[in-house]
Amino acid sequence: MKILLYGYGNPGRQDDGLGVEFVIRMEKWVGQLELKGFEFDNNYQLNIEDAEAIKDKDLVVFADASEEKINKFCFTKVNKSSEVSFTTHSASPGYIVKLCEELFNSKPLVLLLHIKGYSWEFHEGLTEKAENNLKIALDYFQKKLKHPEKIINTLNDWKLC
Repeated sequence: MKILLYGYGNPGRQDDGLGVEFVIRMEKWVGQLELKGFEFDNNYQLNIEDAEAIKDKDLVVFADASEEKINKFCFTKVNKSSEVSFTTHSASPGYIVKLCEELFNSKPLVLLLHIKGYSWEFHEGLTEKAENNLKIALDYFQKKLKHPEKIINTLNDWKLC
């Protein structure tokens, strides 16, 4: 399987850096276990060029901080009918999937990992509660990735929003 883990957000705004930190720690974990088939990316926001980056992947996980009323973290399946928005500065995960389908006739499984954040001030470093949520999300996801070939078939068993 080809898997892309892509975190986005602003690490200079406290918990907004959760997605980026998730991918940084996953990359370290994958390297320690010498797992194959993984790619990693981070950015402040998604861009239309990311449609090309996901076109040849089997699984894409976008990771982002969330202000939603969720319990620690959850996943949603992203498809072209998901929230589709685009500005000159950023694109939504649904828009990236839509472009990927339209431009490259490709339909990878795309998930969005929502990690609960609490503070968005101009300050580097996660809050203690967000750090705890991140650790729980990492542990959960790492257990799933020990058998990546089963991910697609067991999606209903995931902690979905």
